[in-house]
Formats: sequence, structure tokens, C-alpha cells
Amino acid sequence: MVIDFNTVYDLPKDMDRLFAGILGSSGMAQRRITYPLINVSENDESYMVDICLPGVPAEELEITLAARSLIIKGERKAPEGRYFRQERAAGSFQRIISLNVPVARDGVTAKSENGIVRVTLPKTEEVKPRRIAIE
Repeated sequence: MVIDFNTVYDLPKDMDRLFAGILGSSGMAQRRITYPLINVSENDESYMVDICLPGVPAEELEITLAARSLIIKGERKAPEGRYFRQERAAGSFQRIISLNVPVARDGVTAKSENGIVRVTLPKTEEVKPRRIAIE
């Protein structure tokens, strides 16, 4: 019995073609693929946004806190060379994360470590959990 692995290995390429067909030839499929992956979490003090950006230098990344959104802009550049397979897309990207809660704007920080950029958005006092004493 011979197992044909080509169909498994061609799945990412087939998915790219599917997205290109659905999203049209406007380049939407390519832009969607270049979006960095994110995780948004919280603790009692802050909201955290972890952005997966391996190979993107911090100085080529722009993070902006607008009225009620966090905007992440940048470009992932493709290394020079001939590729037999290229699954990490290159190109410009922009992610906008809606913030439905107020944050303490002056305390916002961003740190990069091992290709992950963590943006910490401190909660304002009005949204922090508060223990209520029982009399």
C-alpha cells in the first residue's frame, strides 16, 4: 500500500487558493495571512495583548493607543533566497483591537521577548474588581 502525502502537504496551498477565491483578487487573502496572531488576556490589574511577531524588529513596529482601540502596524519582510516552500507570509499588516473598557493610558507599556510583543494596558480604578466588606 502506498500512502500519498502530497495531498496533506498541499493542504496549506489549497487553503490559500480557497481564501484567495473567497476574498477576491484584491489582495485581501494575502493581507489576512500576514496578520500577526494575538492573545488577549487579563488579570485584576491589567489587560494584556500578546502579539506573535517573529522576525519583525521592534523599531519597525508601530503600536498606537487610540480612543477605544489598540492599533498594531508593521511589515514582515521576506528573507532573500529561493524557496521550495514558504508558509510564513510576508507583507504589511495592521491589526485593530477594540477596547470596550477604559484603560489607564499613562501606564501602557510594550515589551518584546522571543518574538512575542506584550502590550500591557492597566485597568482604570473604575473597572478593577473591588472587594465589598460585609457589615
